Amino acid sequence: VQLVESGGGLVQAGGSLRLSCAASGRTFSSYNMGWFRQTPGGGPEWLSTSTTGGRATYYAASVKGRFTISRDNAKNTLYLQMDHLKPEDTAVYYCATQVGGVKYKGLGTQVTVSS
Repeated sequence: VQLVESGGGLVQAGGSLRLSCAASGRTFSSYNMGWFRQTPGGGPEWLSTSTTGGRATYYAASVKGRFTISRDNAKNTLYLQMDHLKPEDTAVYYCATQVGGVKYKGLGTQVTVSS
């Protein structure tokens, strides 16, 4: 499984960004997919998960109500709509999945929120 994130950038506080994660594989709809972020010197912070087929979504308290996870199974793409961004949202954002007991993640996309 290969994952490629895109859509990061520099935005002012209160602004929005939409991240995308393109996935390889013909069984994307059967994967649980998620987003996490990491700051320099910090550990990974889980943000959100979309279960197989998009049946259910879960969010960390820090982003609930501001971020929305979605997926387009026909395009093998996962999204993260991020609204009302805060400077503390600045991080590298990764999409991830686990298939057959193996964890996969992309190279990440940088999100910087200026105050």
